[in-house]
Amino acid sequence: VQLQASGGGLVQAGGSLRLSCAASGRSFSYYAVGWFRQAPGNEREFVATISRGGQFPSYADSVKGRFTISGDNAKNTVYLQMSSLKPEDTAVYYCAASTHYGTPSLSHQYANWGQGTLVTVSS
Repeated sequence: VQLQASGGGLVQAGGSLRLSCAASGRSFSYYAVGWFRQAPGNEREFVATISRGGQFPSYADSVKGRFTISGDNAKNTVYLQMSSLKPEDTAVYYCAASTHYGTPSLSHQYANWGQGTLVTVSS
């Protein structure tokens, strides 16, 4: 499966953005789809994931209550709705697909990665 992430941009603190991860090659129903992010000088970190079939979401504590992950099977696209954004959310965001069941949260569990999309939150 090939992944294409989009939707990043510049937003003020407290604002919202929606990231999209579009898949081609195979249906998302075969994969758990996750979002990770990497800020300059930091390691890549888990943000959110949704299980195969889109039934079960899981979030990092740092974004719980502010971010929502969802999927549209008809469009073969997974979204990350980000609200109440903070400057510390600034990072390159990556989407990735995993054949693991459940809600994998480790980057090595994901074999397919899209290119990143930059999110910048100004204070």
